[in-house]
Amino acid sequence: AMFADLAVPGADVQSLWRSARTARCEAKSCQTGRISTAEAATQSHTGRDAAVQTEQGKDALQDFQQEVQVDYVGLLSFLQRVEDAVIKELNKNWESRAFDGFEVNWTDQNETVLCLHTLSYPEAQDKNLQVTSVSWNATGSVIACSYGRLDDGDWSTEKSYVCTWNLDRRGLNPQHPDLVVDVPSSVMCLAFHPSQPSLMAGGLFSGELVVWDTSRTEDPVIWRTGMTDDTHTDPVYQVHWLPDTKHRHHSRLLSVSTDGKILVWREERDGRLVLADGFAVVAQQIPRSTRLKKLAWAEAAVGVTSLSFSPFDPHVFVVGVEGGYSLRCSTAAQTPALPPTGSSVPLRAPVELAFSPHAGPVYSVSCSPFHRQVLHVGQNLFLSCGTDGQVHLHSMLQTQPLFTLQLSQKYLFCVRWSPVRPLVFAAASGEGKYLQVPPLGHQIKREVLLFDLARSAQKPAVSLKQALSHCPVYCLEFNSKQTQLLAAGDAAGTLKVWQLSSDFTEQGPREKNHLEQLASE
Repeated sequence: AMFADLAVPGADVQSLWRSARTARCEAKSCQTGRISTAEAATQSHTGRDAAVQTEQGKDALQDFQQEVQVDYVGLLSFLQRVEDAVIKELNKNWESRAFDGFEVNWTDQNETVLCLHTLSYPEAQDKNLQVTSVSWNATGSVIACSYGRLDDGDWSTEKSYVCTWNLDRRGLNPQHPDLVVDVPSSVMCLAFHPSQPSLMAGGLFSGELVVWDTSRTEDPVIWRTGMTDDTHTDPVYQVHWLPDTKHRHHSRLLSVSTDGKILVWREERDGRLVLADGFAVVAQQIPRSTRLKKLAWAEAAVGVTSLSFSPFDPHVFVVGVEGGYSLRCSTAAQTPALPPTGSSVPLRAPVELAFSPHAGPVYSVSCSPFHRQVLHVGQNLFLSCGTDGQVHLHSMLQTQPLFTLQLSQKYLFCVRWSPVRPLVFAAASGEGKYLQVPPLGHQIKREVLLFDLARSAQKPAVSLKQALSHCPVYCLEFNSKQTQLLAAGDAAGTLKVWQLSSDFTEQGPREKNHLEQLASE
C-alpha cells in the first residue's frame, strides 16, 4: 500500500530570542516622585446604636420574673427586728475614740526641722532694734513682725517699724520686706485680724493702738486711738481681736497694758478707735487663797503683761501680771473696779481666781486649743512662763500647777500651744549660753524649745538655734493655716521661719486622751 501508520520522535526548536534576551538583562531600579500624604478623619453626622438579642423562651422569661420579685412584707419585718441592734452599734461607733485625731496625710513627710527663711530689715538692725512680736495673717501666707526695743533705750521717742513678707510670692527677698510701715513709737505687739487678711493691729510703747490696712501702701493707717484720757498710760503688751456681737461684720479690739487696764475698742468712721468697754485688775479685788502667797495689796493696780482667751468660752480668759501671777478672768464680770477711774466708760473687775505664782513677772500665757467633747478637760488647761525660766501647766479649776518645767536659768519670753498637736508646745528662751542639762549629760544651746509631752515632760524634743549671736528669742507664733510653719523673732532683729517635721504636725490617735490624763493626775 502507499500509506502506512508510522510513529516518529518529536522535533524541538530551541528559541534563540529567549536566550538572547536573558543575556542582555540588566539590574535597574526606578523611583516615582515624592508622594505627599495627609491624614483625615470623618464622622457621620448621626449615629445609631443597635443590639441583637436572641429570643427568650417563655419558660426562661417566667423564671426571670420570679427571681426579681421582692417580698416587701418580709423585708419590712426583718428591718423592724434588727433596727434596735443596728442603731445601738451605730451609736457605739459614733462615740468611739479609736480614731480621734486621725487624718489622712496627703503631703510629703518632713523628717527634720528646717529653717526655711531668715528674714530681716537691715535699716532696723542698723539701729539695733529687736523683733518684739510676730503674727501670721488669716491665710497663713503673710508673716509680719514689729521692731522696737525691750531692754533699754529711749523707747518713747525712738522710731520703729512694722514689716511684712508674703512667703508665697515668687522672688522673695529676705532682706527686703513687701511692706515697711514707719511708726513714731516702739511697737510692742502685733495681731492680724482673724478673717480679714490685710488688717493688722499694733500696740505701742506710748499706750496707743493703731490698725493698718496692709493693702494700702501709701497710707496704711485706718484707725488709731490717739492720746486721750482713755488711752493706756503704760506700754501696750498685747492686742486681741474680738467679734462684735452687735455688728456681725465688725470687730472690736482688746488691749492689755502694765497700767492694769484691759480695754475694748470699737472703730468709728472718722478713723478713731473709741473705748467701748473695759476692765481694771486691782490687787484688792483679786480673790484671796490661803494656799497662795500674799499679794502686794498696797498696790492699787496690777500690771498686765499677757492675755489668752479660751477657744471654747468667749467670756473666759487668762492674764499674766508683773507680780508673777496668772489670773482667770471673765468678760461677764459685773463688779465695778475700785477705786473708780477717770475713763469715759466704767471699768469692771474681771478676776475670778489667782493661780500659784512664778518667782517673777509672767511674760506669756497660752490656753490649750484642744478639749474632749464630753468631759471638756482640755479647755481648762493653759501654759504660762516668765522671768524665773519656768513653764507652768495649769488647770483653770485649781490654783496649783499640774507640773512645772525649769527650762532656763534666764527669762522665758513666750510660750505657745501647737494648733494641731494637743501635746506639743514651744517656748522662746532668753538663754544666751551653754548649759549643763540633766539628764542629758552634755551641754546644749537652747533658744527655741519644742516640747512633745508624748515623748517626755522633762526635756525638749528639739532645741532650735535661732541666731548666731547669743541673744534671746522674744516671740514666736505657730501658723494655724500652714501648720508646719513656726516663726520666731529675736533680739538681733532676725525673724526665722521654721518648717516643722511631721512628728510635730501629725496628731496621734490617743493624744487627747493623754492630755485628759495629764489634767486628771
